[in-house]
Amino acid sequence: MLAILRFAICGARSARQFTPVKTVLVTGGAGYVGAHCCKAFAKAGWKVVTFDNLSRGWRDSVKWGPLIEGDLLDAAAIGDAVSETKPDLVAHFAAFAYVGESMSDPASYYRNNCVGTMNLLDAMMEHGVKRMLFSSTCATYGIPERLPIDEGLSQNPINPYGRSKLVIEQVLKDYAAAYGLSSVSLRYFNAAGADPDGEIGEKHEPETHAIPLAIAASLEPGSEFTVLGTDFETRDGSAVRDYIHVADLADAHVAGGEFLMEHDGCHAFNLGTGVGTSVIELLDAVERATGQKPNARFGPRRAGDPPALVASYDKIERCLGWTPKQSGIDRIVETAVSWHRRQSGET
Repeated sequence: MLAILRFAICGARSARQFTPVKTVLVTGGAGYVGAHCCKAFAKAGWKVVTFDNLSRGWRDSVKWGPLIEGDLLDAAAIGDAVSETKPDLVAHFAAFAYVGESMSDPASYYRNNCVGTMNLLDAMMEHGVKRMLFSSTCATYGIPERLPIDEGLSQNPINPYGRSKLVIEQVLKDYAAAYGLSSVSLRYFNAAGADPDGEIGEKHEPETHAIPLAIAASLEPGSEFTVLGTDFETRDGSAVRDYIHVADLADAHVAGGEFLMEHDGCHAFNLGTGVGTSVIELLDAVERATGQKPNARFGPRRAGDPPALVASYDKIERCLGWTPKQSGIDRIVETAVSWHRRQSGET
């Protein structure tokens, strides 16, 4: 009897030891959101491989697995990466994501975001990879019919960035029907903040995101923050956005990846908090975190910006069990300020 028990225990240990590790290939994993999601996947026990051309990402942000340098517009390069990696899941972040830039240079957005994704999908189909986690956006909704925005609202984007993402959402639906590709599209609201452990954070060149710009206007002499529009139909005239902490967003990607391992089909979920913060309220939060009022001026609206975007996250909570845990605006700004100070060499 003792011998049988010992065999059973050893057998259980052996089964755990040889349980296959799931692999995720992360396109754009050197970027702000992609790097935070790489950390979350690695923490959850996945093997992480990053594919990035480093045009808008950072080599030193790739900390949780190997980096394959390559461009999605190079079909051979992404084909080789998929063949070499043999991923269980592709998490696709690689895209241009600036609304203003998309208005002035739409060609680069359709080429990079759409053609690059088609090359990736071709590689996946060729090598039998049938699960994609897609980084989409609330910009696909355009000016929403009502708030908060739920996934059942019509998608009518008002800028090329949103349109490029909506094109791929439709492609994923068609690939599900024709080729059996399973996907989860996560429609981000405003990803913000920094890794609470301080390992990675938000940095872009040039910087265009509101929170790091507002922090710079508070802490860096000569920096100035421009409030883009004061005549929106909102509570204080400035645009209202739903800010989600990047760590919460990363946890949602892991939940989406695990969901895809068990569920076929084409799925879409909002990633937001249900709470809107105006640009002027954001400046107040930065002042609370830094103790210094940001140097701000007021300018006209930016083309392509809707007045307010606030999410309903009921669906992702119901289907994936995800809820935001660190996404209060003060917590978001606190982690972003800490990262900024660390990068600046402040104590």
